[in-house]
Amino acid sequence: MIWQISQDKSWDALSQRFDWVKAMHEVPQDPYHHAEGDVAIHTRMVLSALESQPAWQALDPQQQELLWAAALLHDVEKRSTTQTDEHGRISSPGHARKGELTARHILYSEVPTPFTLREQIASLVRLHGLPLWIMERPSPERQLLAAAMRVDTRLLATLARADMAGRHCEDKQEMLDRIDLFELFCQEQQCWGEARTFSSANSRWHYLTHPESAPDFEPWVKDSFEVIVLSALPGMGKDSYIREHCQGMATVSLDDLRRQHGVSPGDSSATGRIVQQAKEEARVLLRRKTPFVWNATNITRQLRSQLITLFTAYGAQVRIVYLEVPWQQWKKQNANREHAVPENVLQRMAAKLEVPQPDEAHSVEYRVVNP
Repeated sequence: MIWQISQDKSWDALSQRFDWVKAMHEVPQDPYHHAEGDVAIHTRMVLSALESQPAWQALDPQQQELLWAAALLHDVEKRSTTQTDEHGRISSPGHARKGELTARHILYSEVPTPFTLREQIASLVRLHGLPLWIMERPSPERQLLAAAMRVDTRLLATLARADMAGRHCEDKQEMLDRIDLFELFCQEQQCWGEARTFSSANSRWHYLTHPESAPDFEPWVKDSFEVIVLSALPGMGKDSYIREHCQGMATVSLDDLRRQHGVSPGDSSATGRIVQQAKEEARVLLRRKTPFVWNATNITRQLRSQLITLFTAYGAQVRIVYLEVPWQQWKKQNANREHAVPENVLQRMAAKLEVPQPDEAHSVEYRVVNP
């Protein structure tokens, strides 16, 4: 069965079903880049342009639906990020980053979507502007190879072309030329439609974290040991995973420390103290080169990055294990926990979820139950 974000793809039906589609009619855009009008007009034009592209027509039906959903969602968070400066210029800074979170949340809670499809759509939303600007970024090769680990660059280029075709602007041809250059750059970097192949996880990690490293360099590793970093919303089964897969391994658990000190999970004032104590426990294990599990939610990339920087400084190989069950099952599991998290906290955390990406650690493992 082919997944679809909606069987009825008429704009009226989409606007009636989804508040976030209806909201697009209320979001203005700068006439210099979008002379066609508001976000709703632009999105409709993008969808039409996408369907007319030979590259989209050549895809299998499921890939077509995936890309169509990404096009529908690509500017979803212009509604919350659009601003007008003192000169009357309109911009939407950060709309792609926030749009990724919103797309993920919609496709998890509102339109149940298989994990792999959902994360491809969320990544396309996050990266839809990359083909236009990558050559202007520092270390474009490194950014490109990291992006290719999470998204099919062919789909990304197709979405970018539809995004440009679905607008009226004076620099349209220049932008389309940039997308052509992006395609050539992907081919040159061996990541057109696939992730670049590295000789090992160590080689890939070294390249991503050492600006002067070459992709084919194989670093020498001494006294390697593994640290498992769990990442999951509360109630997803982190403790069960440890019991089933990490028997005998040391564990550093923020929840255990909170309970030892009588601290509520909702007490943000005590979080820093608990985290520092947990890091001290981890440093003891790291100095001994002892494998261990870091048991916490770790739902944002920033939090995981801070931990991974600490662990790898001691020579650890880091494996992120991400856990997820379907939305309704998750809420039931949380309700049945001895220490259930309040519903409003669950909703807030789910809206901030950043699923770990392959470039974040030596390895990333997804243990997901699909809807």
